[in-house]
Amino acid sequence: MQMHSLKTIPITLEDRTAAITNTDFDDMYDRVFYQVVRNPGDTITRIYEMHVRASRSRHHAPQGPTKGEPVILLQFQPDETLGTITFPKTRTSMPMNQFLKKISFFGSSLMRKFVASDGREYKWSYRSLQEQEWTCSTADDSYLVAHYDLKPPEMPIYDVSGNKLIIYPHFAHITPDILASLLIMRHISQYNL
Repeated sequence: MQMHSLKTIPITLEDRTAAITNTDFDDMYDRVFYQVVRNPGDTITRIYEMHVRASRSRHHAPQGPTKGEPVILLQFQPDETLGTITFPKTRTSMPMNQFLKKISFFGSSLMRKFVASDGREYKWSYRSLQEQEWTCSTADDSYLVAHYDLKPPEMPIYDVSGNKLIIYPHFAHITPDILASLLIMRHISQYNL
């Protein structure tokens, strides 16, 4: 039997609720954990990097923010149109439509590119590959970076939600960028922006 380093295994974040405003993303190998929180009546979605796995309960929303500052803030307008994305660590903010730009003027709103914290350009596309709800690749399509998959309706639920964000090892360093951009893309889709 051959043993593999966890550094060569993709980060597989289980999306506990598949909601874009309140959920937990927990790696199946317990390497990283994120909590996505939006308080009722608020327009800001906060992404926290956690140090422990969140509760496995799928019947309750995550139990409020934990100690510490969010790694990313997504502030939407009161009518749920795109607002600003803020990276508190670098004290950087920009309009979401500048962070996630449409590939072409007349192109689909569900295909956009962004520059991650590593300075490289990536793009998201909706249902461009079979069995992937969302696909993230390098801007030139040379490498598959990540993909988001929803649980098929016919799949039984056991102890996992079946919804997952898979990030390939060479891109693990931009996990927060991938997660934030995915949440914005899903928001664009949900609100037909």
